[in-house]
Amino acid sequence: MAKIIPFKAVRPTRAIVGLVAARSYQSYTIDERESRMHYNPYSFLHIVNPGYKYDQEVTGKERYQLVKNRYEEFKEDGVFITDDKPSIYVYKIVNRHNQEFNGIIAATSAQDYEKDIIKKHEDTIAKREQTFKTYLQTVGFNAEPVLLTYPDNSVITEIIKETQKGYAEFEFTMTYRDTHYLWKIDNEETIAKIQQEFSNMETIYIADGHHRSASSYLLYQDEKEKNKNHNGSESYNFFMSYLIPESDLVIQEFSRLVKDLNGLTKEEFLIKLDTIFRIENRGITPYSPSKPHHFSMYLDGEFYSLYLRKTIYNFETALDKLDAQLLYKTILEPILGIHDLRNDNRIEYVHGRHEMITIKNSVDSGKFKVGFGMCPATVQQMKEIADEGLTMPPKSTYILPKLRSGVTIYEY
Repeated sequence: MAKIIPFKAVRPTRAIVGLVAARSYQSYTIDERESRMHYNPYSFLHIVNPGYKYDQEVTGKERYQLVKNRYEEFKEDGVFITDDKPSIYVYKIVNRHNQEFNGIIAATSAQDYEKDIIKKHEDTIAKREQTFKTYLQTVGFNAEPVLLTYPDNSVITEIIKETQKGYAEFEFTMTYRDTHYLWKIDNEETIAKIQQEFSNMETIYIADGHHRSASSYLLYQDEKEKNKNHNGSESYNFFMSYLIPESDLVIQEFSRLVKDLNGLTKEEFLIKLDTIFRIENRGITPYSPSKPHHFSMYLDGEFYSLYLRKTIYNFETALDKLDAQLLYKTILEPILGIHDLRNDNRIEYVHGRHEMITIKNSVDSGKFKVGFGMCPATVQQMKEIADEGLTMPPKSTYILPKLRSGVTIYEY
């Protein structure tokens, strides 16, 4: 049964929250980061990139200690405040495409991760898990929630709607034109109702944030082992999450670009594809697939549709039915010789509303030889794969909403 608890969030003041909030550090180019830090002294990027103050690149544990120092300075300067009472936070995002996401920010249980009540659908890299665990132990806080999804629940939905009728703690719009709202629930009776509904859920699912979840679990294991008086209520037993209903979750696809045909001519490549797919040349008109197990391909100035020959491929697991896995097992690995989707530099990934145009331009430029598009995975597929204890290939899903760092902070 899923367990959530309220916590005392550290968060920016209403007046400057829009200046503090930042995308994940890796999503910025170097020039973007430099520009934002130069013109905005309140950006959370100053905390996670503390060497900027000295015009110096700092790495490892030295960087982690400076991150902690910068964070404490923001608190001392009144940029951050700490709520007086443990709370659950209703959080709403409306993006530039008018997609709306409504959920709650709360602390979720590391034991639930251990017991597979919180389920994952992606593999994690052990080195990254350990690195972020060390980071958390040093800095003592987490500033970006894990994105979790739960079955639609009428009681929680009604509480969210009622809360949103009241005064928002803040409302701000980012340069990406998505608007964020936060309301605070500190009424103990209302919190208990929310907790009861989650306690009735057998499973909730990680949508985005697999490494943060895994690192938080490692932190829990370490701190529990060191604490002779461990009682299960310590802050390290939990990690901050943004929980949204399944109907609010949006999954988009990643398309694939490959740099060569693995030594094959165009004709040889098409003949090999013909044994697995029914192929139609669509000419110069951009084509995007509309059904599962249909793919688009751009090769040598022309678009193609690829329809799987169903007698060729067996669906034995939920993973087998995933188009990203199907593309890997039928084309990328056996024909194009790409075995390691995470590290092979012959393959790259693109997403977005105009990804087929991006694929065309990338192939036409000569940087890539062929590109593939597919339909996005569904929430049901993600759940079924997680339920079977399987994991998706890398870059199988691009999940919305994308969260901001520094809006609510969970201290250990």
